[in-house]
Amino acid sequence: MKHVYPAVFHTTEEGWYSIWFPDICCGATMGNTLAEGLENAEDLLSGALYGMEMEGQKKPRVSVVSDIKTDDGDFVTLVSADPDDCRRLNETKLVKKTLVLPSWLNEKAIAANVNFSKILQTALKNELQLTAAE
Repeated sequence: MKHVYPAVFHTTEEGWYSIWFPDICCGATMGNTLAEGLENAEDLLSGALYGMEMEGQKKPRVSVVSDIKTDDGDFVTLVSADPDDCRRLNETKLVKKTLVLPSWLNEKAIAANVNFSKILQTALKNELQLTAAE
């Protein structure tokens, strides 16, 4: 489930962006470009929200963008992130499944040294139109 929080973007003298979330105590991130900064902010936010879930913490309330005070040159924008993105990268728990297939196909696959788990995972990703990282 996507969550949206305001992030403060500060442009440094060197021209890169320093980014933090006023509502979430999760540190800060940066980007050499605005696009990189937004991507890194999404990663930081999804990791922070995932960590809160894992620790049983409630998600903080979302500030109203117009209530956030910034320094000259800084700006506030909304960043959306999904803690499930972080979960997919960090949780590698395997689940055992029982399946049924014709015995002749099973015998041929065993004779060919087929890795049933790998084939099933690849087929499921294709069927669900998932990328390799998901």
